[in-house]
Amino acid sequence: MNLLEGLNPEQLAAVTLPRQHALILAGAGSGKTRVLTTRIAWLIATNQMTPQQVLAVTFTNKAAKEMMARLTAMLPINVRGMWIGTFHGLCNRLLRTHYRDAGLPQLFQILDSSDQLSAIKRLLKSLNVDDEKYPPRELQHFINGQKEQGLRSSAVEAWDAYTKRRVELYEAYDAQCNKEGVVDFAELLLRCFELLTRNEALRRHYQERFRYVLVDEFQDTNVLQYKWLKLLTGPEAAMFAVGDDDQSIYAFRGADVGNMRDFEREYKVANVIRLEHNYRSHGNILDAANAIIKNNENRLGKNLWTDAGAGEPIRVFEANSDLDEARWIVEEIKALARDGHARAEIALLYRSNAQSRVLEHALFSAGLPYRVYGGLRFFERQEIKHALAYLRLIANPDDDTSFARVVNFPTRGIGARSIEVLQDAAKAAGSSLFAASAQTGGKAAAFVALIARMKESAHLPLPELVDHVVELSGLREHYQADKEGQDRLANLDELVNAAASFVAEEGVVGAEGELSADLIAFLAHAALEAGEHQAGEGDDALQLMTTHSAKGLEFNVVFLSGLEEGLFPHENSLVERDGLEEERRLMYVAVTRARQRLYLSHAQTRMLHGQTRYNLPSRFIEEIPAGLVKWLTPKLAQHLGVPSRLTSEAPRPSYAPRSGGGTGYRIGQGVRHAKFGEGIIVNLEGGGEDARAQINFGGAGMKWLALSVAKLESV
Repeated sequence: MNLLEGLNPEQLAAVTLPRQHALILAGAGSGKTRVLTTRIAWLIATNQMTPQQVLAVTFTNKAAKEMMARLTAMLPINVRGMWIGTFHGLCNRLLRTHYRDAGLPQLFQILDSSDQLSAIKRLLKSLNVDDEKYPPRELQHFINGQKEQGLRSSAVEAWDAYTKRRVELYEAYDAQCNKEGVVDFAELLLRCFELLTRNEALRRHYQERFRYVLVDEFQDTNVLQYKWLKLLTGPEAAMFAVGDDDQSIYAFRGADVGNMRDFEREYKVANVIRLEHNYRSHGNILDAANAIIKNNENRLGKNLWTDAGAGEPIRVFEANSDLDEARWIVEEIKALARDGHARAEIALLYRSNAQSRVLEHALFSAGLPYRVYGGLRFFERQEIKHALAYLRLIANPDDDTSFARVVNFPTRGIGARSIEVLQDAAKAAGSSLFAASAQTGGKAAAFVALIARMKESAHLPLPELVDHVVELSGLREHYQADKEGQDRLANLDELVNAAASFVAEEGVVGAEGELSADLIAFLAHAALEAGEHQAGEGDDALQLMTTHSAKGLEFNVVFLSGLEEGLFPHENSLVERDGLEEERRLMYVAVTRARQRLYLSHAQTRMLHGQTRYNLPSRFIEEIPAGLVKWLTPKLAQHLGVPSRLTSEAPRPSYAPRSGGGTGYRIGQGVRHAKFGEGIIVNLEGGGEDARAQINFGGAGMKWLALSVAKLESV
């Protein structure tokens, strides 16, 4: 019962559901992570499943680590072997285990987004394709988009010559990756899906193993991810999907909010549990968010509430220009600081990255420290990418992307013309650039010899190997000679520390031939970590970020600037199918980041992309009930006709679960009732003739039954 203490009725119902498909609509700040982890802990603690029978899928490594940390605190078990991770991480794990069946080399490498783009550029050059007509980044988006739909090049319909050529390039790109033994992020999922689809024995093995499939942020799944989940959810398994259709804001990445409705229909979900009690924000903020999002038609529907009180009104400011808006924000922040608000608990949100320049300039001029959230992560920094490329060549010399990155870095006299000769030789021989270099002699052969020397040390402990490679490659000497290279040297030293930490936390026992298994695992870890957003560390500083980056975060004070038609909602949304609804969901996410105080601002004129724009206030401002708002500019208040009285919602009663014991039954026991069907006992109280049990019957709901009358059967 300690696991269930403090859960509200809806959370309790979700955590203690019998084994059945369920959709948990978890509103912002409603404790969804607690529900998900407590559900896993509850099932294990009550012996309804073993740790090996759970598959839990998240969208970020940070979320997966948080889930595992919470489970470690809840249960006296080792959670490291459990199948909890991101879609890409779990697919990597499965493909490493079944690499032969998947048609992959044992030591296949993972291309992150920038490596994939480099590989595409190299492909276009080798095929003499005009990269202005077929821009590499657009081709990358096309290829990933097809893979996320589950489509190989042979299945893509080409209605015109341009698309037909892109399909041919997709096919050539796949062939290049197969030759080099590398996979990109989208390929991890597609290759894993194809493996499970065609290999019935393997599919049945995992379906029988995973009795419970739990998915976080279900609204962010794309078409292929949902298909993958369905493949792993066998006839005896139950899928527990947690998400919020009102926070689906990643359609541009392929997320399909329709997966939630499809899941409800296809799996005949009898239980849709709404978590609406918000533990983050004050009432006025939630009432504003509810009022905005209710204008969307295609939603499953819920209404956030809190017992924390109405709190402060929402403040709205209209500026003459974006410069005036930025200056006003700075002055308001100074006043907040004088009132004791920590800068790290103040966020400045904007719809477009282009808006940040004016804000940054105003903050810099005022001497206010700030941090732009979502900057380059550690594994994406130039010097780290170089060091990892050398390590990847040790593991897989046929990795042409890594070869091209460092063959002449630091400079060793192998210019563009020499590389073109190597590419021609490799193409003629059907070999990798590395193999072709070994045959040509000269400086390219010397580079091959350098990698061979590095490989002689591959048996060393991973931190020593990384340090050795950084030294032998010339990277350390190169940055020591650079007057501005001290930060890069510090990062290279930190890479050695990262390797040591990885071995301590995730170290792999054993070896892959001459190579340390730790090296292979570390390279996969680095690729999977690259590209995820993280907040900076250091002194107390304001947080600047786009509204997309703010998802999953919360702050005491939030400034949401640039609320103008054409900017937020974005002008493109007005011509895209369901575009305006996605923009409104983005506004809903932005509003619900605020705990205590929310500022909304817009400007009559704004300089964007070199042009002055004249703007109308965003429709989202008008969708907020006037009584929730404090207008800081009389002109706007008069325009919208604001009454003087504020409104608030009355506090809701809190919930405390009851407890009891000594009944002959146990909490977590499965039972069957003649009327309500199968259920799970979640609470017991009293004894003898007065004994009763609280039972979660899933579709029939939560019931208190007298045990002397109910005639329950054990399941």
